[in-house]
Amino acid sequence: MSEERGTRDGDTAGTPGPRDGRTATDATPDVSSSVTRPSGKRSGRRSPESPSEAGSGRSASAVATKPSAGKSGAKKPENIFKRLRRFFREVIAELRKVIWPNRKQLVTYTTVVVVFVAVMTAFIFGIDLAFVKGVSWLFG
Repeated sequence: MSEERGTRDGDTAGTPGPRDGRTATDATPDVSSSVTRPSGKRSGRRSPESPSEAGSGRSASAVATKPSAGKSGAKKPENIFKRLRRFFREVIAELRKVIWPNRKQLVTYTTVVVVFVAVMTAFIFGIDLAFVKGVSWLFG
């Protein structure tokens, strides 16, 4: 993509722009050479790919593994307590990934929801009242 961008920009280099008369060298510098990363909380985390798999286009989870032929095909189910413990560990791990709102955001979101519910309740009440009046006028 950077080669295409260089070709595209190279065709118009030195010619004035259509609106402001500036040259291409006055424009914002090309940031294609630097890596642009999101500024989120989890930007430092990476997928568990090894460097040899990075270029192949496959992730580690995309590679299917077959069970060995020496072992029996039926796997013994885990104990119920082990499964519950694993479930709660995974729940806690997922909750650690959540970006929780601070107090100001929580108050703002709650206010927006309460106001929206009040407006929609009033709107539906008005429509219902209009239908009741209309039906009573029509058949009453």
